[in-house]
Order: sequence, then structure tokens, then C-alpha cells
Amino acid sequence: MLEALGIERSPSAKGCPHDSAVDESADGIPRAELARREAFGTTRELRARLSDYVHRHDNFRIHSTLGYMSPVEFRKAGPSLPESSK
Repeated sequence: MLEALGIERSPSAKGCPHDSAVDESADGIPRAELARREAFGTTRELRARLSDYVHRHDNFRIHSTLGYMSPVEFRKAGPSLPESSK
């Protein structure tokens, strides 16, 4: 999916698992919620749906680790996590 969108990954050093967990988790969400539920006829169609998905995820979907705010709301609120999610 990243290759289709022209995005280059920057993984950590070989044998360092720290990026892998975040990467697998981040990749798994759109894969489960978008890619496995739909078929795309063209790369353009994939890009449009992925763009919509990311927009909804960043602007409207709340996250418990962000104090039940969307990522956009969290960024606007400031750099620290609420005490309840630490």
C-alpha cells in the first residue's frame, strides 16, 4: 500500500523490534478495516478510499490513549496525554 502511494519506509536497524510493533499495529488497522472489506479496481480508487479513511481516522475517530479525542483534537490540545491514559 505504501509503495502504491509513493511513500518510503524508514525502518529501524535490523534486529531492533521497536519500530516493528508500531508498524504492524498501524498497518493492521487499515488492512482490517478497509483493504479486506473492499476490492479496488484501480490505484486511483485505492488512493481515494485510503485518503478518505485517513481523514476520518484523524479528524473524527476518538482514541482512548489520547483521552478520547481524535488525533487532530489531541494535537490542538497540546503535547501531553491526559493523566488517565498514562
